[in-house]
Amino acid sequence: MMRRVLIPTLLAMPLAATLLAQTLPAQTSTPKTGQSAFEDALEQKPGNRIHITVADLPTPHEDESVDNGPSLSPRDGAVPSVPAGYKVELYSEGEWQNPRLARTAPNGDIFVADSKAGKIYVLRGVGPDGKAQQKEVFASVEQFDNEKGKTLPFGINFYPAVNPKWVYVANTINVVKFPYKAGDLHSSGPAEIVVKELPGFAQLRGGGHWTRDVVFSKDGTRMFVSVGSRSNVDDTDNNPGEFHRADVLEYKPDGTFVKVYAYGIRNCVGEAINPISGDLWCSTNERDRLGNHLVPDYITHVQEGGFYGWPFYYMGGAKGGVQDPRHIGKHPELQSKVITPDVLVQPHMASLEMLFYPANEKGASAFPASIDGDIFAAEHGSWNRKNRAGYEVVHAFVHDGKATGEYEDFVTGFVTPDGKVWGRPVGVTVGKDGALYVVEDGANTIWRVTYTGNRQTASK
Repeated sequence: MMRRVLIPTLLAMPLAATLLAQTLPAQTSTPKTGQSAFEDALEQKPGNRIHITVADLPTPHEDESVDNGPSLSPRDGAVPSVPAGYKVELYSEGEWQNPRLARTAPNGDIFVADSKAGKIYVLRGVGPDGKAQQKEVFASVEQFDNEKGKTLPFGINFYPAVNPKWVYVANTINVVKFPYKAGDLHSSGPAEIVVKELPGFAQLRGGGHWTRDVVFSKDGTRMFVSVGSRSNVDDTDNNPGEFHRADVLEYKPDGTFVKVYAYGIRNCVGEAINPISGDLWCSTNERDRLGNHLVPDYITHVQEGGFYGWPFYYMGGAKGGVQDPRHIGKHPELQSKVITPDVLVQPHMASLEMLFYPANEKGASAFPASIDGDIFAAEHGSWNRKNRAGYEVVHAFVHDGKATGEYEDFVTGFVTPDGKVWGRPVGVTVGKDGALYVVEDGANTIWRVTYTGNRQTASK
């Protein structure tokens, strides 16, 4: 049986940059497992299902470690690929330096952190050409730090969730908030410091992983801030620069520190709250230099008090965790505490922002009804792997509130058939219209993915 899927083209496209469907053989509906699950970027196609388990993980091969990062190529009119029944349009381009995380305000405005520019932008509306109708600077780094270039805004959130009065921004070194009311395109007052110094402030004002995300618990009483590690696998016992890093930290919304909520999470770049269960989730970059197929990045719910292995162990051992060969014999008491994440994705592909679809219990659902409650995550792309992986948006399946461990390639085509990379997905958000907005920082573009079929009759 044949089905229609969307494929990329390198030809110049109209302003709307709408990708037209072409007839191709159906993609696999049976998940790839075992060694075939470790696909590379040239094998990725919308609809390909993947299920990596701990049983598939090889032994460490440090000799496999390579530096194979992409050399970015011009987009030259290329557009992403999306599954049959979907349409992708270019929503925003130009005047971006490094667009990253995106979040949608309750009124439907899309806030985007342009990290290297030190700015928070607001995008509003969809014009006849598919582009944003307005783009305004909500706030800039000069408003909350006097050392531009060392404070990189990333995490954005709205508080309280209903009729928010504040926009919170998590930066490399601190968390600030701006006064806000629905519809504001520019901050209506100066930033107030919420958390004065995040871990890493004293060590070269950050160092290592620089992204910081911020989300609030479903009841609004807790604020979770993710702080990535300063290193790949430094021994935290001997490196004070790793203090309270590779952690998710819990604060009160007023900035009062409460505790380390979870630890051993090397770099929880993207946080999300499951809108039904209220669980905190993370999209995580795991460690490098253990081989092409180690260690998988992951998407997981985060257990309060949970230990996720870094740097001494990683998921998958019969006793709870596999010892990292660079830390043999250290902390045997932690081995049984290592938690295996819910969804293992390709190793080294740099899983960044994630979300639940729709974004909240009353959010607009325009995709197939079968997708409601599932996860989308941006995969920035690998560097420490012989055959590159990532450069896509994945769709992870959730059943009865629990991830199945399986995911599918959803938005691909950021890599040309000859292996050149033009796009690197970094952010995902759901608009008030139910569309999926995808931010990438290779060509510095934002794409809008919509569904054109009958959402009630479509199936997984």
